[in-house]
Amino acid sequence: MISRRTLLRLFPALANSQTEHAASGLFLQAIHPDNAVARKALDAVGANWRDSYAIMLLELVRLFAQVRRNEPADVPSPARAIQGRIFDFLVSKTRKRLGEDARAWTRWAWSLPYDPHPDYAQFKGFIYSKIDPRMAAFFPEGVQTNIRLDQVEWGGVKVNGIPPLVNPPTVSASEAKYLKDSNVVFGIEIAGEARAYPKRILAWHEMARDRVGGIDLAVVYCTLCGTVIPYRTQANGRRFTLGTSGLLYESSKLMFDEETKSLWSTLQGQPVIGPLSGKELRLTLEPVVTTTWGEWRSAHPATSVLSPETGHQRDYSEGAAYRDYFATDELMFEVSRSDRRLRNKDEVLVIRLPGKSPLAVAVRLLQRKPEYKVEHEGVSLTIQTTRAGANRVFIDGKRVPAHRAFWFGWYSQNPQARLIQ
Repeated sequence: MISRRTLLRLFPALANSQTEHAASGLFLQAIHPDNAVARKALDAVGANWRDSYAIMLLELVRLFAQVRRNEPADVPSPARAIQGRIFDFLVSKTRKRLGEDARAWTRWAWSLPYDPHPDYAQFKGFIYSKIDPRMAAFFPEGVQTNIRLDQVEWGGVKVNGIPPLVNPPTVSASEAKYLKDSNVVFGIEIAGEARAYPKRILAWHEMARDRVGGIDLAVVYCTLCGTVIPYRTQANGRRFTLGTSGLLYESSKLMFDEETKSLWSTLQGQPVIGPLSGKELRLTLEPVVTTTWGEWRSAHPATSVLSPETGHQRDYSEGAAYRDYFATDELMFEVSRSDRRLRNKDEVLVIRLPGKSPLAVAVRLLQRKPEYKVEHEGVSLTIQTTRAGANRVFIDGKRVPAHRAFWFGWYSQNPQARLIQ
């Protein structure tokens, strides 16, 4: 967690912009502990004010919000005073009466046409480098991007602060005494080799770099958006070592590759920021099912399964990870759009076929229909669902990849995609 002391040392290291825009260093001066210095900086920002500047001040508010989580609510602090100063300034410049509701301000900023300050990426990289110096590499000057940078947020951890499992140890089904039949697992079978990834373990690590059926995989679990996707780590003849950036886009995990420091969308399997952004790259996904250990073991008696002896100290009991988050429909981070056809965390089965638009089918519908047939853009799909909830999708008897996701996470990035509910 970033400290208040670190935040208050941010200024004035960032170089000033040499354009008609307000100098980027002035935004950092806005959090100066000396009120007179901060007011002078805000006056200078206000003299050349554009509404698109608001997000730069809100970036600082977001970081202070992390600080305030560790401070008693009834004790005055510099963090609270600085946040209040910034909110008051935003009200005066925008005439928006949003008070100190950071989420409301963020939604308003995201509703504006995207017109970032020319130094915004450098600014973002600078302040995030104070959380973790490695984050600066994600936002170099002139960085290429095909998503809005203002919708990229810090998720509260450092780079690989949620540590991926690398070649995790496994045990046989008969040795997995720690699992109950009712425990949730994510099951993968490739070239006749089956492996189960218990939710109770994978939720603490959000990624396993593994090899199944002779294929190198990154089994990625975005706990916030409720999806597990096994991606092949080779694309266009290149191998990528994927990790957890500590950053989010639309409340969904952003991966990064060690080779180029590009940021990748978990849901899309594509680079979205950095040198690979805009390239014709997409990771190939493998089929996965969400089911119970009892059902998976019965169907795959020769399966291997992750061992709880991971080398990390975690509470690997069932349901321990993200218990409070999974228990409600509330989101931890903001998204730019939502849709009330389903609740935020209702699950959908996502099917992506080459050359076709993606399709999402409500899991609760599939639970009522063990065999569901649907036509999608000229393709006949058959979705089979077991009693324990494992979904498998077939075209002419051949299985095709599909994965689950929370509705809010899928919709926020794919608002035009078809939904069947």
